[in-house]
Amino acid sequence: MNWTLEVVVVPVTDIDRAKAFYADGLGFHVDHDLHTGGGRRLVQLTPPGSGCSIVLGPQPAHMPPGGLQGVQLVVSDLRAAREELLARGVDVPEIQILGGPPRTATPDDDLNHVGFLFLRDPDGNGWAVQQISARP
Repeated sequence: MNWTLEVVVVPVTDIDRAKAFYADGLGFHVDHDLHTGGGRRLVQLTPPGSGCSIVLGPQPAHMPPGGLQGVQLVVSDLRAAREELLARGVDVPEIQILGGPPRTATPDDDLNHVGFLFLRDPDGNGWAVQQISARP
């Protein structure tokens, strides 16, 4: 039996601002933007190439906006991903190497499995982007 992760709820304070960050900034595809009645809204977005989506709107009471931390995306070329995010206006720090004491990556570093970007959405939800260009 396969167990697949399909949706992660991202707690936010402003759905429009979060939708713009994830769609325009990160390039996620907007799957649905639905008003479900009673003033409730559900926005589902999917990262390019992913089988798992995120949902903005109705938040679990136990997870305040900014409370989601450590969700990880994987790309095959972290340097290209960083350049794409910068071109979209996302504030992205330098690439970090985590294969020993953490340090800033150099242009000569092989980033496979050890290169990471860490970023936050406007509410402070924390994301990691890791390069995996080859699997053992």
